[in-house]
Amino acid sequence: MIPIRTVEVALGARRYPVHVGPGLLDRLGAEVAALKPARRVVIVSDENVAKLYLARAEASLKAAGLTSTSVVLPPGEGSKSLATFGRLVETILERGIERGTLLVALGGGVIGDLAGFAAAVLLRGIGCVQVPTTLLAQVDSAVGGKTGIDSRHGKNLIGAFHQPRLVLADTATLETLPRRELLAGYAEVVKYGLIDDAAFFAWLEENGPAALSDGEAARIQAVAQCVAAKARIVAGDEREQGARALLNLGHTFAHALEAELEFAASLLHGEAVAIGLVLAFALSVRLGLCPPADGERIRRHLARVGLPVTPPPGLARTKLIERMRLDKKVADGKLRFVLARGIGQAFISDAVPADALAAALDEALAVPA
Repeated sequence: MIPIRTVEVALGARRYPVHVGPGLLDRLGAEVAALKPARRVVIVSDENVAKLYLARAEASLKAAGLTSTSVVLPPGEGSKSLATFGRLVETILERGIERGTLLVALGGGVIGDLAGFAAAVLLRGIGCVQVPTTLLAQVDSAVGGKTGIDSRHGKNLIGAFHQPRLVLADTATLETLPRRELLAGYAEVVKYGLIDDAAFFAWLEENGPAALSDGEAARIQAVAQCVAAKARIVAGDEREQGARALLNLGHTFAHALEAELEFAASLLHGEAVAIGLVLAFALSVRLGLCPPADGERIRRHLARVGLPVTPPPGLARTKLIERMRLDKKVADGKLRFVLARGIGQAFISDAVPADALAAALDEALAVPA
């Protein structure tokens, strides 16, 4: 049996563990009970995940002497809205909660963001436990305390930093993910190698296909490696004042693509990130910062596993740049990008010439300027 891997997010008195491995969903009750919450726990999930895992979560809590109530939301990015968030918090309040109540976020990144944000503001802050069931959530969004919802102006523009008390990343839940969802999460896995770990990217070139198929050991290794990388960055820069911004590699492009498509299901977040990673390295190559071979190596690997590497057709460069200017990472009116001097050598820059950005987008979009 493959052992459970544990990574600690070292935030002083607010430190918490991230457990990674198969079968953790059945340990939910015992792990939550150890946190000594109020007797009643609120589970937030979506319709797809609830069909698969809600009963197991409830049974585990019950076996540990806890009672639970659940709120099940529609799946998809469209639920990360003010309207859905308003209904969520009102429903939770109607069920009756107290300061010691814990919210359990059972699902992917959308549920994690919604439930985490609800926990941040209900009664001015209650505890949250993240139980991510998608690869993207396990390696990225469930760890680090970023919570939020989307605005018509852009992605994740309304939210709060609110660290969970515990994260249980049950890798067995990934076996029920549609291939497309698994691939979307893999884009975030690749991101960690590109930021500051060239050896990890090389490992993914060799082992990534196995992690995406039936290689349980490779999958657990990939998730644990990403969690450890994020935990280290978050511990040093919890509120993204410095190095944590490196985790946004590819995301300035990705968020603009998603917003311009109005968060349509035709482009998943991880798919947008894959395109964004290619664009970030293409821009770095154009600026003379990065060897062209590195940009091609990334494009080749992402395409090999089945991720998109070019933007969807029909988008306009000027509209995408307008979206970027609404991004929360803009500082003093300047666009901030995570660029790279090579694989594993990312850095932050607010000095990207407008003509270079326009040329990089035009090349990717294959449309006239």
